[in-house]
Amino acid sequence: MADKKPGSPAEPASPKKQANPDKSRKSSAEEKIADERIEQTGQSILDKNERNHKLHLITIIGEIEGHENLGSNSKTTKYEHILPKLASIEDSNEIDGVLILLNTMGGDVEAGLAIAEMIASLSKPTVSLVLGGSHSIGVPIAVSTGYSFVVPTGTMVIHPVRLNGMVIGVPQTFDYFKQIQDRITGFVCSHCRIDRDRLEELMMETGFLTKDVGSILVGEEAVKEGIINETGGIREAVLKLHEMIDEIKERVD
Repeated sequence: MADKKPGSPAEPASPKKQANPDKSRKSSAEEKIADERIEQTGQSILDKNERNHKLHLITIIGEIEGHENLGSNSKTTKYEHILPKLASIEDSNEIDGVLILLNTMGGDVEAGLAIAEMIASLSKPTVSLVLGGSHSIGVPIAVSTGYSFVVPTGTMVIHPVRLNGMVIGVPQTFDYFKQIQDRITGFVCSHCRIDRDRLEELMMETGFLTKDVGSILVGEEAVKEGIINETGGIREAVLKLHEMIDEIKERVD
């Protein structure tokens, strides 16, 4: 091999692999958007799993807000956020399944039933997980999914409908209460294993709630009553959702 002559230009060094700044900026921007989504709406996309499933996480927390805004110090779930998001999930070809996390004291009956009906009508696989609690109108939301879990310490309060504000003492008011109660009872019984007589018995129980009527079910009790499918945590809920997605994909293939 011939020697290099003095003064001859040096051979260009092999280029070193450098991190793609555009890719880094894009990743940082996506993480920022994801953080803002969690902060503002309590929602997130779970897509780092080995099965390459894209899961949409929705949280139902605090009080379910109705047509009137609650105080700024209250933790709320706004149905005007949840309903459009559920519609976009149904319309999306990218989302494979939906995971609902619940820790709610209940709230507006109409808003809660609207959310429950929307979840129940999704064509995507859905799983709910009751954490701290899913009380009152949170019960229909918890049972609206294709499969439901409750953590061992999670609670569910079953009670009759209550209305705030002035109530007019006339027969029509009683009929109105009964219509609302029938809607809730009918929805719950059609989406879980409990029968109507037992559910109404739990609602009218006088031995659980001090100076009130209703029942408190903790963890396994909700499963034994046929309201929730199984006790478990986030691991079990996510695994079940993956299994439901795989079953649908196998049928399609």
